[in-house]
Amino acid sequence: MHYYFYFFYFYTFTWASNRSSFARKVKWLYQKMEDEVFNQILYVSNQLVSWIAALAIIFGGVVPYIPQYRDIRRTQNAEGFSTYVCLVLLVANILRILFRFGRYFETALLWQSIIMIATMLIMLSLCTSVRVATEISTKRRSFTDRFSMCCGTHSIQKHNEGLYPLAKHVCTATDSKDEEIKVPKKFFLDFDWNYFWVWSRFVDYLQCVLAFTLVAAYVTYLLLESVLFVETLGFLAVFTEAMLGIPQLYCNYQNKSTEGMSIKMVLMWTSGDTFKTGYFLLTQAPMQFWICGLLQVFVDIAILSQVYYYSRYPQKPVSHTTHTTSAKAL
Repeated sequence: MHYYFYFFYFYTFTWASNRSSFARKVKWLYQKMEDEVFNQILYVSNQLVSWIAALAIIFGGVVPYIPQYRDIRRTQNAEGFSTYVCLVLLVANILRILFRFGRYFETALLWQSIIMIATMLIMLSLCTSVRVATEISTKRRSFTDRFSMCCGTHSIQKHNEGLYPLAKHVCTATDSKDEEIKVPKKFFLDFDWNYFWVWSRFVDYLQCVLAFTLVAAYVTYLLLESVLFVETLGFLAVFTEAMLGIPQLYCNYQNKSTEGMSIKMVLMWTSGDTFKTGYFLLTQAPMQFWICGLLQVFVDIAILSQVYYYSRYPQKPVSHTTHTTSAKAL
């Protein structure tokens, strides 16, 4: 009789133990599945955030120029926007692309440079066409000029004297007052520094950018093995970009006003530069990037301070022309 009792007790204990073990296994499997699902969700979320951040870095730098572009097109006035901003960004992004050949950095930053170069060329094209249309009486200068383009009727006068007859070609034009303006021909290596970056043709800007790119690329090719040169190149690239707001800051100081400058553009500069600096820190970009990013933020804040100061303490009478864009930019 005792044997039956022991057998029943053993069977019951074994069944209970197996059931408890099975429950623990089920619980363990359930927790493991939960962990895997959570890890998958976390991975997808991280990838999504990374893609969004990369897209923001690539196209975020272009967004601030959209309101400025629209303001210039609408008002047909480019006085409030400094084209030297375009010069700074073109130089900075060309150098940054060359820097990548010597030291690898995020692909998103490479695409950002390519998109920014295209955007600055579009801005230059618009500003040039607007400036030429509104300054008919101003002598038009060219970076290179085989036949200088003038407003009105063109006439080429040939001089047969001298060793370099081609250099004596001049182009004459008649302005609205029927006064003849003679514009001397300018060669690629013989331009007037007084008119640097204020040329009358968009093609001259393209030629200047192409010349700079070729020279910089050749020098980089020769010195690519030098660590000092590569690091200096990277510093120059990001430092030049950090100086982005300086032309606009100086332009506002010269005009004693921020009229014509899109405040939306500057606000987007500030938010974009802040985000960009944080991105550099999180992705462990080279030190040059985040140091100059901080400098950019400080310059943006200085421009916003100008907006506040000149609106509160006007330095000159506010123009009543149809192209006041700063007030509307708010």
